[in-house]
Amino acid sequence: MPTDTHRAIEAVWRIESPRLVAGLTRLVRDVGAAEELAQDALVAALEQWPAEGVPNNPGAWLMTTAKRRAIDQIRRNETFKRKVEEVGRDLEESTPDIGALVAEDDGIGDDLLRLVFVACHPVLSTEARAALTLRLLGGLATDEIARAFLVPEPTVAQRIVRAKKTLAKAKVPFEVPQGEELAARLSSVLEVVYLIFNEGYSATAGDDWMRPALCEDALRLGRILARLAPREPEVHGLVALMEIQASRAAARTGPGGEPILLADQNRARWDQLLIRRGLAALEQAEALIDDKPGPYVLQAAIAACHARARRFDDTDWERIAWLYEHLAEAMPSPVVELNRAVALSMAFGPETGLALLDQLMAFPAMQNYHLLPSVRGDFLVKLGRHAEARAEFERAASLTRNERERTLLLNRAAACG
Repeated sequence: MPTDTHRAIEAVWRIESPRLVAGLTRLVRDVGAAEELAQDALVAALEQWPAEGVPNNPGAWLMTTAKRRAIDQIRRNETFKRKVEEVGRDLEESTPDIGALVAEDDGIGDDLLRLVFVACHPVLSTEARAALTLRLLGGLATDEIARAFLVPEPTVAQRIVRAKKTLAKAKVPFEVPQGEELAARLSSVLEVVYLIFNEGYSATAGDDWMRPALCEDALRLGRILARLAPREPEVHGLVALMEIQASRAAARTGPGGEPILLADQNRARWDQLLIRRGLAALEQAEALIDDKPGPYVLQAAIAACHARARRFDDTDWERIAWLYEHLAEAMPSPVVELNRAVALSMAFGPETGLALLDQLMAFPAMQNYHLLPSVRGDFLVKLGRHAEARAEFERAASLTRNERERTLLLNRAAACG
């Protein structure tokens, strides 16, 4: 049975592992080796912390342990002297300064951002880029990533293993690209940064509804990207979207950590500073658009509709439905259609939304997607079809991996009785 210390280690790992892998990759120049060193440090923590207690600075402890193991490995290697020259004095110190080992935020030189660009290198497929970044920067297990992408777990595991081997074989540099190469890799980077934010905003699995540290990392990376590519509307669109979504964080959970749905949130708890930042970023994005808005600008515009509504009943659902229609054209996806169905239901009645949901049930990728029966249950409640709604909520509860969400869905099922 897990002890308090083991739970603390798991929580620390979720928060620190991205920075740990990023910092180690800068030192050893190999993503796979960096992840192995990070895992070694985790094993050491599992062995030592239950007896010695959790250190005051657990992230620095993990980094120190991993660096020392890296030094030991290099010293056993025949090319020790050459490797030391490559990574510099930092590796030569056998007892590094603890303060210097804490992850730094040095603007464009941020190790996390470098790691994102490495994981999004063109030598990898789009699916591999996203899976590897969620693994390295999100700290997600393969089954959690599989859930996020609606694909089998072995598929994700193979993508990650092959991606690390491919990066090592290609000797991809640990750096932020410049010029045309930056523009070519930007869309993939935006995709994975938003995936990281989404995992923090609505955790795929576990006991917590949200993982705020992931949202903070994604927001920080997005802001850095906006400085790197100030003329790209989609970069500002993504930042706007994340700022506005993050503004609701305090209102999305109750005193016991239970989820609070959008309609029931106390909007006085929404962070007005984040909303203002988001609306300003959206305005900047819209000013840069030459033709049609891209997916992130459209999603930010949808989020802005919610942010501008002082009450749930004031929401401009017709505009949101119109924006989702354009989003479906720019980024065809059954998940986008699911959200459009919600907007249509709110604007024109649940029958309209239910008709679109029935079409989505034919998509194989949606068969085990828990939000489909959850939304369908909501529509059925509004139509007075409570027995059917209860079955949908129970099915949704059986499909989710998040404990908080499961409880919410089961409560909604019970309310139908």
